[in-house]
Amino acid sequence: MAEADEADILFEQRGAAGLVTLNRPRALNALTPVMIAVLHTQLEAWAQDDDVTRVVVRGASGRAFCAGGDVRTIYMLDRAGKDAEVRDFWRAEYSLIALIGRYAKPYVSLIEGIVMGGGVGLSVHGSHRVACASYGLAMPEVGIGLFPDVGMTYALPRLPGRTGTYLALTGARIGPGDALAVGLATHYAAATDFDALVAALAGGGAIDTILGAHAAPEPAPGVLVEERAVIDRAFAGESVADVLARLDAAAAAGSAFAADAAASMRSRSPTSLSIAHEQMRRGPDLTLPQAILTEFRLAIRAMQGHDFFEGVRAMLIDKDGAPAWQPPRLEDVSPAAVQAAFAPLDGFEPGFT
Repeated sequence: MAEADEADILFEQRGAAGLVTLNRPRALNALTPVMIAVLHTQLEAWAQDDDVTRVVVRGASGRAFCAGGDVRTIYMLDRAGKDAEVRDFWRAEYSLIALIGRYAKPYVSLIEGIVMGGGVGLSVHGSHRVACASYGLAMPEVGIGLFPDVGMTYALPRLPGRTGTYLALTGARIGPGDALAVGLATHYAAATDFDALVAALAGGGAIDTILGAHAAPEPAPGVLVEERAVIDRAFAGESVADVLARLDAAAAAGSAFAADAAASMRSRSPTSLSIAHEQMRRGPDLTLPQAILTEFRLAIRAMQGHDFFEGVRAMLIDKDGAPAWQPPRLEDVSPAAVQAAFAPLDGFEPGFT
């Protein structure tokens, strides 16, 4: 067994399976730069190992699969003036996501508890995503002045209807029923069966047969199905302002769901909302590597701005829950600035093929 960063991530070969355990339960298994680097190296090694026919990823403890990238680390690196290390973090995380997206062997995520941000990236681009009752997925980046990344520019616009745009602009959390309904999860099992699933997968049998043998009755879907008509109409808006106007109209007609969605959006960074909406517009025409390169450009530019650092301060550092966005109003966001955020960077850009 290999260990790194005080055992924050564990690797083990069990029979035919390469087993990854994210092991920072007190930090909800959030990804550090070292975890990202050693996972990338290990996945490449297993890709070349004929004895390993599948990869299995899970999180330690039942609270979280992975709550995302460690944005506190990015915040502290930037405050210390370590711009190169911040850039390296984004390049390394996005390179890992690209590797998972093109991985040639089955990649099975056993998802218990919270899966957000980078945790979604670690799982959703793999071949098999097994949810359980405690599964709770969200892409809440617009609430910290960022944007849905880790390949979500590619994945979210490809969900049914406008459900991906709803998730991107609200940061709403969904349960396993909705994840199964839209394809973010592919299978469902009881968390108490996850150890047995690992053992069965290590035996080298057909993966879909094994997952089928351990399947539990699927839960009922939630808002993504129940409110699909409202979602598809409102989040088809040509701009964030149009989306909000459509939600307000639905709320005035009696939709509590629409009122809640609009209120959630109005608490988010106006700049982030505008960028996320543009991501959803561009995403259907991009390959996954193209989407990841787009996100790298957006991330580097976010590091040169205000809202990400203010959002992390308000939500994770001072925890006052009162970010002062700049600009504070959606109508003050420059459309030209939004478009410019997507432009190629000056100088070298990494490849994510």
